Amino acid sequence: MPVKSFKGLVIDGGQERLNLHTLTGSTGYKITKFQVMDRNPGTIDTELVVKIYKVKQATVSATIDFSDQTLIGAAFHLGGNTSSETHSSVVIFDNETFNQDIFVTNQDAGANTEPANYYIELEQVKLDLNENTVATLKDLRNTLPT
Repeated sequence: MPVKSFKGLVIDGGQERLNLHTLTGSTGYKITKFQVMDRNPGTIDTELVVKIYKVKQATVSATIDFSDQTLIGAAFHLGGNTSSETHSSVVIFDNETFNQDIFVTNQDAGANTEPANYYIELEQVKLDLNENTVATLKDLRNTLPT
């Protein structure tokens, strides 16, 4: 299946919308790759928390809660300001199919306010009527007030 990729820079405390919706909802997507990188590697200490949601977030935080059904991916990237410091990333994403827009957030959990680069690859899948209905109903359920 075709792969669609997105890359960008999200400011600290920021949120970006990736437009995926279609009029019919017959195209679905699954995350196949999710990577995060500092804007200025090796120059500043960073503790980046970058997350992917199925709905727009009212507030952006560094807290990761996988019981949140709207959270479909999270990455924690630790970067240091010298080459001798440890640099590491942990990335986890769901194998769920969705057919609506997704939202990427960033929060530097450390003392700095560093933006985060992200790269996301999504596999496009053709949804039949039943799969389309299920994906759309899940998205609607996630946007209803609780």
